[in-house]
Amino acid sequence: MKVAVLSFAHERAATYARLLHAMPGVDLIIADPDGPPDDPARGEAVARQLGASYAGGWDEVFALRPEAVVVTSGTARRRELVERAAGIGAHVLCAQPMATDEADALAMVRACEDAGVRLTLDSPACFSPAFDAVRKEIAAGDAIGRLTTLHGVYNGPAPTPSHPGRADREPAGGGALAANAADLLDMVDAVLGGEPAEQVYAQTNSVLGAEPGAESAALVTVRYPSGTVAAIDCSRSVSADRAAADGPRMTFIGDQGSLEFNSRPRLLGGFDSAAGGERWEPGGSDAYAAMLDAFVAAVGTGRGAGPDGAAGVRTLRIVQAAYASAHSGRPVDPAVRP
Repeated sequence: MKVAVLSFAHERAATYARLLHAMPGVDLIIADPDGPPDDPARGEAVARQLGASYAGGWDEVFALRPEAVVVTSGTARRRELVERAAGIGAHVLCAQPMATDEADALAMVRACEDAGVRLTLDSPACFSPAFDAVRKEIAAGDAIGRLTTLHGVYNGPAPTPSHPGRADREPAGGGALAANAADLLDMVDAVLGGEPAEQVYAQTNSVLGAEPGAESAALVTVRYPSGTVAAIDCSRSVSADRAAADGPRMTFIGDQGSLEFNSRPRLLGGFDSAAGGERWEPGGSDAYAAMLDAFVAAVGTGRGAGPDGAAGVRTLRIVQAAYASAHSGRPVDPAVRP
């Protein structure tokens, strides 16, 4: 099966390329014609290291007709690449946020539906076996009773020279909210079975941010018609401790109990004298590998896995409503367009 990784703008593109290259039966193709001036050969260098095929342009990679593509470009280019992939009948795994506005997101969903291919969203935590177990326990209703509240935290890192692709994940002018909220909201959407949000309230600030106009802190509360409330902290991490910027964590509270999910629980901790700081080793399964395994398997079987394009649109509406709420200082209905 030919699987193409389209662009290395996203900080996880190289990781995905290596995982795909190691999969039996996968013929990896790498395309990264949009490399930045200071690193124009970033994708080509990874292709050489892996011994994978490299396509120097978008026309070239689509002419090879991959059966599946992983879109890890900057946000503004994702619609174009998803539509081109759908045009050749390729299934798509697209980085989050899927688009900068709802019109682009809906166009991506329609293109994939019309082509009969699946649009899957890059939300690794949703593919974790532990999260799947938690979701099933909540659905059964025996573990915590009726779900009333969700508390989620993901303090992803701020853009740095070592992670230049971080900013490419965000819509223009976006910050912590645009970069980190989707990882949590996709999990909420999966647990609530795609229930649309009813009201969104958000507060943000840029007190600790280095990017002009981009929020460094964001707290969002989402109310659903069922009465369930989700409260998420998607602020930037300002700690040197890697654990502070670990993967998403969420607590699910019901009327009879609660469940906690940590996508990368600490397995071992201590002090690293060589580095002069705290050391920790994460436990749990590799969510990136689980996501890519499920995506490739879905291409072969035709059965979907993980958040789809419709889930991505619901998440995008909440993020847009959160920005509107933070600007106005009032709750916003995501269904009402300004």
